[in-house]
Amino acid sequence: MGRVVIFIWLSIAAIVVVLGFIRLAPSDPLDWNTQPEFSEDKTFRGGVFRVVRSGEDGLARFHIVASNAARTRVLAGSVEDEMVTYVTRTRLLGFPDYTTARQDGELLKVYARLRFGRSDLGANNDRINSWIAQMEPAPQ
Repeated sequence: MGRVVIFIWLSIAAIVVVLGFIRLAPSDPLDWNTQPEFSEDKTFRGGVFRVVRSGEDGLARFHIVASNAARTRVLAGSVEDEMVTYVTRTRLLGFPDYTTARQDGELLKVYARLRFGRSDLGANNDRINSWIAQMEPAPQ
């Protein structure tokens, strides 16, 4: 009986340590404020690429939506730099997802990905599609 209790307490301690690491792990802007070259939409297990013909102010309009989203903060960059990286954390466990948006002429290129694990269960796809849908239309 004593071994079972010790095993349970050690298991709980291990879970607390792992969840603490996930919640408190530092996010280095040099690692995350980057974006690979891509020219078309793509969905993969850990995130998405989205290319939107947004006009030259697309990043500014995207920034308004993203910076007002729940549990989301700017990690690095700015609209003036033409690239911004956001961190969005899950509600319960605080898993971080990173979204980098970059203005490329008339195109807005958005790269969203997870940090921990192999699959985001479509969370990045759903979030980015929602943010793009909420953007104000480009002025005519």
